[in-house]
Amino acid sequence: MVDEESFAALLNFFKALGDESRLRIVGILANREHSVEEIAAALDLQGPTVSHHLARLRDVGLVSMRREGNVHYYRLDMEMLRGMSKKLLEGERPVAIATENSGDAYERKVMRAFVPDGTIKELPASRKKRQVILKWLAGKFDRDRKYPEKELNEIIQRYNPDYATLRRYMVEEHLMDRANGVYWRL
Repeated sequence: MVDEESFAALLNFFKALGDESRLRIVGILANREHSVEEIAAALDLQGPTVSHHLARLRDVGLVSMRREGNVHYYRLDMEMLRGMSKKLLEGERPVAIATENSGDAYERKVMRAFVPDGTIKELPASRKKRQVILKWLAGKFDRDRKYPEKELNEIIQRYNPDYATLRRYMVEEHLMDRANGVYWRL
């Protein structure tokens, strides 16, 4: 499982490396430390531009800086780079990152489209999208409680007036079950 903070750190790491100039700077610094002026000359860039890129790389911990008089020297933190690579690639982590966050993004997109203000504007025709909505709706019910049909309908109506359809879909999708006019969440 990948928590939000870890995912954000990975995202910032890759964003920092996602720029051609920054990637070239990392390559230059892989051999030895360089001053801003040396890097600017090697890349044919202005000093302030290089300083901006170095600041981004420094923010994610990829480079460190030392001062010698008025000259700033930067070096690549190889241990941080190795550590990030090891952390990223260990075990099932790449799969976990892809599946957890892509699913969350998809669900957020569906919810924004069909439940923009906390009420279901319409039911999606797509079963996959409808499942996102139904899963969200089923989450409004306690797992350890049984609901008489009338009470269930009243709760569903807070989110959409078509309680009969929503109730039936939740049962069909095995999010809720029923017996003798009583419903419970699975």
